[in-house]
Amino acid sequence: MSKRLPTRATRPARLSWVMVSAISAALGTMMLTAGAQAQQPAAAPAAPAAAGATAPEMTAAEVEAGKKIYFERCAGCHGVLRKGATGKNLEPHWTRKAKDGTTTEGGTLKLGTGRLEKIIGLGTEGGMVNYDDILTKEEINIMARYIQRTPDVPPEFSLRDMQASWKLIVPVAERPKAPMHKINLKNIFAVTLRDTGKLALIDGDTKQIWQILDTGYAVHISRLSASGRYVYTVGRDGLVTLIDMWFEVPKTVASIRMGSDARSVDTSKFKGFEDKYLIGGSYWPPQYSIMEGETLKPLKVVSTRGMTVDGDYHPEPRVASIVSSHIKPEWVVNIKETGQILLVDYSDIKNLRTTTIESAKFLHDGGWDITKRYFLVAANASHKIAAVDTKTGKLAALVDTKKIPHPGRGANFFHPQFGPVWATGHLGDPVISLISTPSDKPAHAKFKQHNWKVVQELKMPGAGNLFVKTHPKSQHLWADLPMNPERENTESVYVFDLTDLSKAPRKLDVAKDSGLPETKALRRVTHPEFNQAGDEVWLSLWGGKTDRSAIVIYDDKTLKLKKVITDPNMITPTGKFNVFNTQFDIY
Repeated sequence: MSKRLPTRATRPARLSWVMVSAISAALGTMMLTAGAQAQQPAAAPAAPAAAGATAPEMTAAEVEAGKKIYFERCAGCHGVLRKGATGKNLEPHWTRKAKDGTTTEGGTLKLGTGRLEKIIGLGTEGGMVNYDDILTKEEINIMARYIQRTPDVPPEFSLRDMQASWKLIVPVAERPKAPMHKINLKNIFAVTLRDTGKLALIDGDTKQIWQILDTGYAVHISRLSASGRYVYTVGRDGLVTLIDMWFEVPKTVASIRMGSDARSVDTSKFKGFEDKYLIGGSYWPPQYSIMEGETLKPLKVVSTRGMTVDGDYHPEPRVASIVSSHIKPEWVVNIKETGQILLVDYSDIKNLRTTTIESAKFLHDGGWDITKRYFLVAANASHKIAAVDTKTGKLAALVDTKKIPHPGRGANFFHPQFGPVWATGHLGDPVISLISTPSDKPAHAKFKQHNWKVVQELKMPGAGNLFVKTHPKSQHLWADLPMNPERENTESVYVFDLTDLSKAPRKLDVAKDSGLPETKALRRVTHPEFNQAGDEVWLSLWGGKTDRSAIVIYDDKTLKLKKVITDPNMITPTGKFNVFNTQFDIY
């Protein structure tokens, strides 16, 4: 048996939130505090590094290694320019020590290599995962030195660059006119194999891997066409792929690159525009792109650089989540650093009309309420949930929550005391927050007084939740803890009984239930996803590249293990997206 990682009682202590908060306060307004993260106006000149400070020496090979690790592991939270968002600001004037070794200047703490190594290795209870079981000691040292260097600025990416990257592999006219198989496409799961740059399509009825396809690196999401025929993926290398599931064996029919880093795509869903357009949002360059839905031919690029809700210019406002409205020809586009929510009207692409809604920094992920009128999105470093009324085109509410909400799509269900609620977990606090949402049903009028309030907090055994999920046919709420530092939490999933929320959640030891050999590295259980029928829950057991990983399936009614899907090609599975539930925004 592999040696277990030390428990909290025996291993070196991780930085507690109190310690992190103390460091954050010393780092000034550029860092995340326990209350809210304020950011120095980007238009102002960068604060100088400590007097006489220089970055530690690095070889060319070490710089390239640091650049690669930062892109793959760090840029998503800290930003390409390291100005911070979900993660803290990592510009050199905070990370370098003075040349004479001074650690403070004017009361400001300078981190330096030693302290940075501890933070990277041990993580923090504020939501940053420990990397001591992901990176080697040498790699941690490289990263501690690399982030003391001036950030590398990637090149811009224009419409012309998109056109040059576009590959129409199978024209529409040469594609099937009807499905060439009898597979139930509604119960297919699109599963990200993160570190291999692949996507597995798994038949939810037979539990067999149907096909594994090459995609972009670390696919962030898979989205479905309005018809349910096509799967769109977007990777963290900016590559978008279009997969046609009507072929006898699913085939990539088009691809395009939107930039060097991207996170989100969605199609046009409104009646008369089904799959006509695809929108994709980039982290770098900060912009969104509009393409033809069935070919990915690029049509338009729109920059998101501009002013924050505080009135400061920001050079890197990344596009976070994007969803397609069910009631208008609009996309809801969330701009992370500025805190602006854009309602982009796609009825006339040549004369694009956009409604800009001020909310709060730093926008991340979110989902629809049960009526699909309101979109709720986490402004996670501001510890708020912003709710947009897509019918009126206005902000409905800003709801204060515990630290760093991270809902994924969230979860909708009916609470016996408070009516319709939408749930989000938190990276920085051990709770699931339930927010009351409006309903037009006369029988629900009595719940109106609770709307847009956190009406209940369900206790979790620790912070570090990424996803919560339920289903209209389920009596359970599932919550993962993949970012929690403790093995007993990160390798398990917690299930709440919606008929009695006063009870503690039931813990399912997914890693143990998988039957796979124990590993030295933590195996992170993440992203609960229901099948089409709503009677099974699929979980990713996300191991290291050299470890065996699996999809572990439970019966939702009995909470008993039903099936383990493992395969030598099932490497680092993370997000799973059921075709039917993703197509119709069921969660």
